[in-house]
Amino acid sequence: MGYPAGLYRKAQRILEQRRDTAFTDAELRSEEIKSEIPEIEEIQRQLSKIGLETSQLFFYKGNTDEKIASLRQQSKSLIEKRGEILKKHGYSEDAMQPQHICSVCEDRGFIGGRMCNCNRQLLKDIMKEEIRKLAPIDECTFDTFNLEYYSPEPLENAIVPRERAAKILESTRRYAQNFSPSAKNLLLLGKTGLGKTHLSLAIANVVINKGYYVCYGTSQNICDDLQSEQFGRGEEAYYSKQQVLGCDLLILDDLGTEIDSQYSIATLYNIINSRILSNKPTIISTNCELSELLRKYDQRITSRITGEYTKMTIFGNDIRNI
Repeated sequence: MGYPAGLYRKAQRILEQRRDTAFTDAELRSEEIKSEIPEIEEIQRQLSKIGLETSQLFFYKGNTDEKIASLRQQSKSLIEKRGEILKKHGYSEDAMQPQHICSVCEDRGFIGGRMCNCNRQLLKDIMKEEIRKLAPIDECTFDTFNLEYYSPEPLENAIVPRERAAKILESTRRYAQNFSPSAKNLLLLGKTGLGKTHLSLAIANVVINKGYYVCYGTSQNICDDLQSEQFGRGEEAYYSKQQVLGCDLLILDDLGTEIDSQYSIATLYNIINSRILSNKPTIISTNCELSELLRKYDQRITSRITGEYTKMTIFGNDIRNI
């Protein structure tokens, strides 16, 4: 879907702040330098005079090319002289110019109508910051997923928790690396504290870095906000229907913890069904066993989860207690 308009607006506000800061700092720095080096102040006065003369020539009729070329050469010589003086006093040649964070686009975010890489990175950073308010995305990477927390001993069902966790780790890593807007849906099952959220956020990290829009939230928070939006209280909501249904990847965490109501059931059905119909991938994590989900939700939801999601079950003990 690309990024939502609100994300672009946030990026533009940050870019504007960067430009304002660069120009303000340059002005303050210039005043200090002119105060310290009177010769620089005279050069600046001459440059301003040349600039005014050049601009006035554009309004004159007749051939002014030679005069403009002469003024530009004078300006170039003065700038070179200024640079030499600044270096002599321990400053860089461009010390009086705005120091932009991105020298390529000068913090405009675009070059010739095309988005600059700094703007693309800023959008990714903002998206991660939004998730960071809700979950520790920076700590949750594939490299920090520690298999040592999972027992190497087989369970009664002959499943070895560490081996299962290793397979799921590798599967989710490949999923993130090969992600596309038509990727498959994932259902991460397992008891509390087994790393489901960690893996979901690890996927989010990679997918965001690939330039896709990721929406992360618990089923409770998303259901609450979509209800607020429906009843005209959307200005206080963090999530919107357009965002949840339209994002490139939705991560719906802690399914089963939302308030059990007809509205929540209807909302979850709409989210799951709409994203399946539009072929947009969703990752659901839940502490419930599959049998619990079948009891908790009606057949409209469970049939879509069991039929359209790749199930991955993690076994073991709560790693947060280890």
